[in-house]
Parts: sequence; structure tokens; C-alpha cells
Amino acid sequence: MVRQVDVLVIGAGIAGAGISAQLAQSNSVVVLDMEARPGYHSTGRSAAMFAMNYGNDAIKKLNKASWDMFQDLPVEFFPNSVLSNRGVLHVASQSSKAEFDELMAGADDIDPLTPEEAAQIVPILDVSKCVAAGLEREAKDLDVAALHYGWLKQAKKLGAQVICDAQVSDANYVDGMWHVETVKGQFQAKTVVNAAGAWADEIAIIFRAPPVGLKSKRRTIATLPSSHPDVSHGWPMLLSASEDWYMKPDAGSFLVSPADEDIVPPHDVFVDDMVLAEGLFRFSEATTYDVTRVDSSWAGLRVFASDKTPVCGFAKSVEGFFWLAGQGGYGIQTAPALSLLAARMVQGDDLPDFADEQLIKDLSPNRAALQQ
Repeated sequence: MVRQVDVLVIGAGIAGAGISAQLAQSNSVVVLDMEARPGYHSTGRSAAMFAMNYGNDAIKKLNKASWDMFQDLPVEFFPNSVLSNRGVLHVASQSSKAEFDELMAGADDIDPLTPEEAAQIVPILDVSKCVAAGLEREAKDLDVAALHYGWLKQAKKLGAQVICDAQVSDANYVDGMWHVETVKGQFQAKTVVNAAGAWADEIAIIFRAPPVGLKSKRRTIATLPSSHPDVSHGWPMLLSASEDWYMKPDAGSFLVSPADEDIVPPHDVFVDDMVLAEGLFRFSEATTYDVTRVDSSWAGLRVFASDKTPVCGFAKSVEGFFWLAGQGGYGIQTAPALSLLAARMVQGDDLPDFADEQLIKDLSPNRAALQQ
């Protein structure tokens, strides 16, 4: 039996979930995921924050648009806010002072602090190693699971079907329709959305579309016991200006990452013990925290195009094949705006107000930066 729909979305992570919730309002949609559960590789392993100043100009436009949309998620699927107060305390050592100065020059909502003032907020900060600090008060914690499953629930309520363990094996475009073979059966669709994350280039090859050169990069996180378990839940995230480590309080623990971006093949990525150890050393060097125990650790994939800008748009040379990939470390916080924009583009509708001509060029899968 062949299942025919308007749109076939490949990938049920945050990108696939978000666009499906939008498209299902006026289209028949099937979402295919190769894993046993949605969001297994990247979405399900993210310790996400919303920080307005994070990313390049295109990302910041999506950040700004997403901020408003996060405040207006439908209560039926999001009974509680997915954002909560956190803040980010940016700190610089002598070696990262130049990066800190660049950050401060491009941001108007980070309050400069002395190292002593910063240590009043996060007491484990070593003031003898810190030369400058700034507090981004409006940065928020992001409940990734609530956002992801809220959108999946919304898409299903609107009639979309999510099918797991459904790896795509072949595809052909015949008479205005994609004919797609999977281990869970055959599907036909006018449009295919490639939201396959680290595997998006591999999916493109199956659909005879030119790959865009996506690179999957490992990001490692360890859980350490908090040194101040009664109060640390209220601390901001601590972030090195050189972005070579961060610490995010989480209940009675510290989530510490070496902020690694080592290129790896798309796979079920695992922790590199040496990379983790080096990151924990950098964290301990900047603080008074003595790392004596690691309670748990894990790694996930962050997928980037060469210019660290998402890829969103129709492939120029392949009919009905739409890219929605390469969100990197910004995929959760930009998801509301990028999902809306992508759905409007797929449907040929008027684009949202934030989508100016430059943003569309920056996101295009056919942009010059991806052809080099």
C-alpha cells in the first residue's frame, strides 16, 4: 500500500517537529524518522539556552522573531512556558579579553561587571583569573523536551502522522510526485522537507540533490555535583568569552561542557574522555571548583553549514525538495521563526515580516558560501 500526502518531512527532531506543526494546519503531512524515537541525536541531547546575542546576523534576526513567538505558543500544547529565567554571566581571562571586548561591542543588553561583582553572583568564579565580566540578564533556560513534544503533539492533533524506524532507502520524482521507499512502506508526496539533521546531506544524495557540505560536530556535557546545591539553581550560566567551556546550573548539579566542536561522521556520538577532561580542566582553572567526581556525561551532534547559518529553501535543481537543516547550536532557540518561515516557503505563502531579502539569501541552499 502506498501512502500519499502533500508533504513528507524527513526527520522528527526540533526542525521536523516545528515545520510539521505549521504545515499540518492546511496540509496532509507524514513525518519519517530513522530512529526508534523522535529527536534522538541532537534535539534530545541539548542543554539549550535562549540568548539574543548568540550567533551571526542571520541567527540574530531569527532569535528576535522567535522571542515573540515563544511568548505566544498555543496553551493547548504548551500549558507552561518553555522559557524560564536564567541569565548568562560572560567571563574573560587575560587570554580571552579580545573576544570579550568584541562581544560587548556588539551587544547592548549585557551589563559590564567587575570580577568582584561577578563573583557575588556566581561565588565559584576565581577573581584572580577573571579580568572582565558581563551579565546578560534576559537569557533564558529553554525546555527542549516541552517544545519538541508540544509541536509533535500539535502536528498529530492536526492529522500529521509520525513514523519512527522508517529509514529512507530510495526516492524518485515521477509525474510531479516524489515516490519514496522506506523500511516502513512506500510514500508519495508533492514536496519533501529534508530535516534530517546530521544525515541531511545523505538524504539529499538519495533524492539526487547536491549536498550542501554539512558538518556534524560533537558537543560533550558532563554532570558534576553542585558545590552550592541549596542556591546554585538560581545562578546564571557561566560562559567563557572564548567559548571553550561553559557551566549551566541544573537543580543540584552543574552541567559543564568543553564546548567542543570536533568534526565527526554522523553517528550515535559518544564522549571523548580526553576532550571532556580538557574542558573540565579549563572550567576548574577559571573557578575555585575542584573537579573530583563526574556523575554522568553524554555527547550530541550539532550540524553546521560552512558559514554557520541554517539551510532553508528549495533546492534549485531538484523539484519539490526543500532543505531545513544545519541549525548548529542555534536550532532550538531559532526554531519558532525558522519553522514558520520554512512552512510559508513550502506552501508558497507570503513570508513573515522578519524575513527580509537578505535573510532569505543568507539561508538559501543555493548561496555562494555552500558552493565553494
